[in-house]
Parts: sequence; structure tokens; C-alpha cells
Amino acid sequence: MNPNVKVIEEKILSNNWYVLKKITFDYRNKNGEWQTQSREAYDRGNGAVILLYNTDNKTIVLTEQFRMPTYINGNDTGMLIEACAGLLDKDNAEDCIRRETEEETGYRIGEVKKVFEAYMSPGSVTEMLYFFVAEYSKAMKINEGGGAEDEQENIDVLEIPFKKALEMVANGEIKDGKTIMLLQYAQINGLL
Repeated sequence: MNPNVKVIEEKILSNNWYVLKKITFDYRNKNGEWQTQSREAYDRGNGAVILLYNTDNKTIVLTEQFRMPTYINGNDTGMLIEACAGLLDKDNAEDCIRRETEEETGYRIGEVKKVFEAYMSPGSVTEMLYFFVAEYSKAMKINEGGGAEDEQENIDVLEIPFKKALEMVANGEIKDGKTIMLLQYAQINGLL
């Protein structure tokens, strides 16, 4: 525990979809002075994300779905192109990403490689995201994907040339941070 932080109060502001808390705390700054601060933190659990890539065809698999927060922040259609991802729930990160990959993309993947982990919006969201990559082939396709019906998912599966995906980042067609990070990882490490 950090000796420079003393939590005074935690108040639940919302417990609908996930939990939004207001935390009041004392924080000792670098001058040794204590300050009382308040912050809101949204706890939605941790997640995992994966970039599926095919070295022979130099393609990747992404998904596209409606994302309300982007819609209310100026994305005219609300549609977002992203790498396959999901919340861990009670799984470990690798089991989660295997489950999500099959549900969302229809691919049953073999070996997965964890490449890093990151807080995606540490100023307001508690989520830690675990990043993976895995090779895929047509033989691994076991269904159409599209998401879990009981989760009201309506996901389109996109197979895109890797070079085109990089162009889509540059021209603003791909705006999702986790996807951009994985595409850059693939480019830096010469996966395709």
C-alpha cells in the first residue's frame, strides 16, 4: 500500500452496468503536504484483446460493432472497428481471449502469445487490458462469429490486409486505441 494515500470515503454513485465510485482521499504530495482530493472511478473489470494475423496472406481479423460512447462523442454512426476483446469475468486472460475469439470471430485459435498489458484510461477507469496476438488460418474457422446472442452483440467480422489496416489508422477509419496498439506492435515486431 502507498503510505502517501489515505482513503477517507468510498461512495457508490452507480451500480447499473458496472460500478461507478466517488473516492475521497488524502494524498501527500512531493513537498510532504497532505491534500484532500476526490476522484470518480469506473470499475468494469479487467479485459483481454487479441490481434489475429495470417502471415501467408498478410491479413488480420478485426470486428466492427456499434459503440454508444463513441456515438455520443461525435462518431456519426457509432460503428467502431476493433480487435476482438472482452471482459475477463472470472476467467484468466488467456481463457477469456480464447472464448471471446470464438464468440466474436468464429475462429478457434491455437497458440496465443501475451505481448503486454496496459491501463487504457487510468484517469477514470480501473480496467487493466491484457494484449495478445495469435496466428489464424481458414481451417480454424468453426462458425460465423458475430458475438454471443445473450450479450446483445451484433458484430461483423472483417478480414483486412495488414497494410490496408495501417492505412485505416492513418486516415481515421480505425480509431480504437487497443487496436492501434496491437497493429503497431505487429508492425514493429515484423509479424506480417
